[in-house]
Amino acid sequence: MSPKLLPPPLIGPPLPTLATPPSLFLILLLLGINHPILICLKLQIKAGDIRILANTSFLLVKRNWSSEIRLHAFKMLQHLVRLRWDELSPAEHKNFANLSIDLMSEIADPCENWALKSQTAALVAEIIRREGLNLWKEMFPSLVSLSSKGPIQAELVSMILRWLPEDITVHNEDLEGDRRRLLLRGLTESLPEILPLLYTLLETHFAAALNEAGRNQMEIAKLHAATVTATLNAINAYAEWAPLSDLADAGIINGCGFLLSAPDFRLHACEFFKLVSPRKRPIDASASKFDQATITIFQILMNISREFLYRSASNPGSIDEGEYEFVEYICENMVSLGTYNLQSIAGDSSILPLYLEQMLGFFRHFKFAIHFQSVHFWLVLMRDLMSKPKSSSHSVVSSSGSGDVENAKKKILSFVNDDFCGAILETSFPHMLKREKILPETALSLGALELWSDDFEGKGEFSQYRSRLLELIRFVSSCKPLIAAAKVSEKIDAIIKSLLVSPTQNQDLTLMDSMQLVLENIVSTVFDESNDFAKANAEVQFSLQRTFEGLLKQFLSLKWTEPALVEVLSHYLDAMGPFLKYSSDAVGSVINKLFELLTSLPIAVKDTSTFSARRARLQICTSFIRIAKTADKSILPHMKGIADTIGCLQREGCLLRGEHNLLGEAFLVMASAAGIQQQQEVLAWLLEPLSQEWTHSEWQDKYLSEPYGLVYMFSEPQVMWSSFHSVTFFEKALKRSGMKKANWNTENSSTLDSTPINPIAPHVSWMLTPLLKLLRAIHSLWSPSVRQTLPGEIQAAMIMSDVERFTLLGEGNPKVPKGSLPNVDKSKEGYAEPNESDIRNWLKGIRDSGYNVLGLSTTIGDSFFKTMDVHSVAFALMENIQSMEFRHIRQLVHSVLIPLVKHCPLDMWEIWLEKLLHPLFVHAQQALSCSWSCLLQDGRAKVPDVIEIVSGSDLKLEVMEEKILRDLTRETCSLLSVIASPLLNPGIPSLEQSGHVSRFDTSSLKSLDTFASSSMVGFLLKHGLALPTLRMCLEAFTWTDGEAVTKISSYCSVLVALSILTNHSELVEFVSRDLFSSIIQGLALESNAIISADLIALCREIFVYLCDRHPAPRQVLMSLPSITPQDLLAFEESLTKTLSPKEQKQHMKSLLMLATSNKLKALAAQKSVNIITNVSTRPRSSGNASESRVDDGEPLGLAAIM
Repeated sequence: MSPKLLPPPLIGPPLPTLATPPSLFLILLLLGINHPILICLKLQIKAGDIRILANTSFLLVKRNWSSEIRLHAFKMLQHLVRLRWDELSPAEHKNFANLSIDLMSEIADPCENWALKSQTAALVAEIIRREGLNLWKEMFPSLVSLSSKGPIQAELVSMILRWLPEDITVHNEDLEGDRRRLLLRGLTESLPEILPLLYTLLETHFAAALNEAGRNQMEIAKLHAATVTATLNAINAYAEWAPLSDLADAGIINGCGFLLSAPDFRLHACEFFKLVSPRKRPIDASASKFDQATITIFQILMNISREFLYRSASNPGSIDEGEYEFVEYICENMVSLGTYNLQSIAGDSSILPLYLEQMLGFFRHFKFAIHFQSVHFWLVLMRDLMSKPKSSSHSVVSSSGSGDVENAKKKILSFVNDDFCGAILETSFPHMLKREKILPETALSLGALELWSDDFEGKGEFSQYRSRLLELIRFVSSCKPLIAAAKVSEKIDAIIKSLLVSPTQNQDLTLMDSMQLVLENIVSTVFDESNDFAKANAEVQFSLQRTFEGLLKQFLSLKWTEPALVEVLSHYLDAMGPFLKYSSDAVGSVINKLFELLTSLPIAVKDTSTFSARRARLQICTSFIRIAKTADKSILPHMKGIADTIGCLQREGCLLRGEHNLLGEAFLVMASAAGIQQQQEVLAWLLEPLSQEWTHSEWQDKYLSEPYGLVYMFSEPQVMWSSFHSVTFFEKALKRSGMKKANWNTENSSTLDSTPINPIAPHVSWMLTPLLKLLRAIHSLWSPSVRQTLPGEIQAAMIMSDVERFTLLGEGNPKVPKGSLPNVDKSKEGYAEPNESDIRNWLKGIRDSGYNVLGLSTTIGDSFFKTMDVHSVAFALMENIQSMEFRHIRQLVHSVLIPLVKHCPLDMWEIWLEKLLHPLFVHAQQALSCSWSCLLQDGRAKVPDVIEIVSGSDLKLEVMEEKILRDLTRETCSLLSVIASPLLNPGIPSLEQSGHVSRFDTSSLKSLDTFASSSMVGFLLKHGLALPTLRMCLEAFTWTDGEAVTKISSYCSVLVALSILTNHSELVEFVSRDLFSSIIQGLALESNAIISADLIALCREIFVYLCDRHPAPRQVLMSLPSITPQDLLAFEESLTKTLSPKEQKQHMKSLLMLATSNKLKALAAQKSVNIITNVSTRPRSSGNASESRVDDGEPLGLAAIM
């Protein structure tokens, strides 16, 4: 084939002759095939010869090319206009624009692809945006003329109008602020011409489509229908920002409202109302016009809603799924309108009650999707109505003044009457049923009521819905406490009566279980101190007391012994806790009832059939804790009686250790309300019996002196579970010992009497000494020399459980029932022989609680740091650190080391930090470095946690490995972040505060020793403990984990500050060269974009403060690929002209972008480029927006056309 020449150029100088035939060449160009000539040409285009791109693209949009190539060509033209328009001359601009407009005529053909027409319109719109107002004013008359030539031309004009405001509604970094403002101003000035044109196109072509369809001219009707769709899309592009009054004046609101009755266009019309409904009400003189337009929207949507609700109530079978979907969108718009603009109708007594009635109708509707949409409105409305005047940042009834707001609230509240609130509660009750607990007979009894929809997939979303519903119940209860009390009492009374008739009826048990949370939320709201129950009038107080007393008496009279019923009843009794706070006479009866229920259940633990009874017993003990919390001081007079009963049950062998622990925790909660002396007495009563067993030397020597002692323990389940319950109770005791979160101010921490005496302090030493031995024995199991000699069952128990794997993979775990009680699977005391699962649970439970006990003990202060032997602590925790799995190290850091670092007194740093932090840092740095290298190079992190896992796909193993690696990385960096926190480094001032605004006299520098006593980072540096952390700092910037970099950057910031403030030459060398280079390297990773501003700030500090003290900062910058000496000089000169850190950071950012040829991905602007895409239907709709069902006998709709 002989070479061909391209046709004469359309823009610029002649194109070069190519040896490759242009057809083949251009196809290769578009499809990205690596032909040698293409590579050269691509480099030429990339280098800036845009005329080749322009001429080539204009050729490729012609009809003799395939649709795919033409689409690529249009996108290249848009790219040129968007990003490289300034490289063309004004004459070329005009020529380019004319050529693009000519394409409109060529593309106006019924056979042309919709996407090609859309791309053509988008190209013209892009040119108009670039050229500005003059071209737009010049083109508009010709566009009006073009739109009148036929449906295809009108469709193209609508498409142009749709794409024009794209840069107003979609943020585009490529469009500067001034140009965006000019575009907005120009389009706003043109709205009086644009909006009437759009209305005319809408009206004309909708009527034409119906007429042509009536004449059976389907092909022509389709063209008109396409124009209607394009016009609606264009209208929606203005709906978000065009003044609402302008849309109303042009007839757009009424036009779109009319199309809500057209099945083929109603979803597009719904989109319009979705965009205008949340528009913010202006506060200027145009507010009245806005209100008028908003009232029109209310009336349009309410007309549709009224008709639907009537048909749905009278003849639901006549409504198909398509209409239900449509009404779901109508409801969504009604919710949005009422949430943001209810104030527009708040003063209209004819519209407001009807609107609220319709929203109640949606809330009560049996279709879950419709009900679900309305929940948000009622939640926002009730939250706003019940809020204090000053606490509401966004009010659905906001107005010009606070007095107006309160008046509007009172008016709305007058319509939200008892009937409304009662209906909301009655509708909410059945919706509290949990999906997984629905039985066939329950579903049958609910009739058509949907409790969920498959469109709302996922337990998470359904659970979130139920949480919102409970919040709504709380607001209604706060608003109408008497109604809430009456409704919940009636509902529960009906369920109990049904259960008494047939106590084995699972359906009523499910309903009873679902109402427990409802009762709990209503009672807690009604008797909440902030709800001013005590200040309510006597009549209301009396009525509420009588209602809940009656309900409580009914609970106390029940003689249920079935475990499932007992468990539910104990839930109901603890739900009454807030009521007991105001009805102390009833507390004793509730306590006696709980003990009665407890003793009514069998205690036999070897019979697996009694699992439900064990679960119910644990729930009863948990109820004691909940009542102790909520009843507050009302329960104090009953403490002795409770203690005597517990003692009696223990002596009779009727109380298991796990149950005793829960009751002991309840006792600690009670004591916390009585004062520190009572706490000390309770702790002594609970802990002294444990201390005799826990500190016994014989069991420590037998089971804790060597790793194999645990093997012996596992063969003796009583000892095994006894130690487990001891440790878990220590954890509970520490948590409930009355200490709030410690104030870890280092200045105070260093004083002897800074930490108030904790009532559990005298017990810490004897609790921790055997615990450390136990933890050391557990850690040693993972030592290779020990692990390989262990029995197979123990080795299997040490492998990660299925539950942990499911968690790492983000999958649900069907084996563990949601909401299961604590310790149900772990309290198998009395079983003959623990199995693999028991041993795994025991190991995990001891590790979890043991680490927490150590971490909580550090908050006590001197009782820990000055009485515990640091060597024994370090020996237990660090001896086998190299054998520990990553998830266990992460847990150790999180639960023990971070609290220890926070609370360690200043005068104990040298004793504690070296022994514990140095071995951790050494191992963590080596392990993380190795695993990250494997992940980045081989795609596998190769963490020790999954080595023994043989089942599962490689992909799942890779996901687990990476998740485990990232978790440990982030936790380790969190530890460094805590070490670098201001409270642990009070001696380091900010650089601006220190007076070091720029280069300064080196005589003001101090030695590192000066800061070692007032900075933990300085202390680590002085004592040589920080070297592994310095290596970690350098490597972390390459680990593609932005969260880890965010945490470690604060540590780096303190390092930089110390290098600036001290004369430590090695630290200056490290920061100036190594850290500076690593930070810049880290900016090359997109994952670090979230922390890029802080990294730039570090770069700025390093250069500004250290470039005169060390040559490395300049050397590092000069080593970047695209920098010149002149660039660096210009940068330094710009720094000298400003003392503003913000401006200096901007200069640093600009230099780094220049010096790396914009290769620093973390600094690259996250552009929302105006990519032209097809207008898609609403994502929730399974079908096309234009598709709907056409039933025989109905008038012919446009569904048959489209």
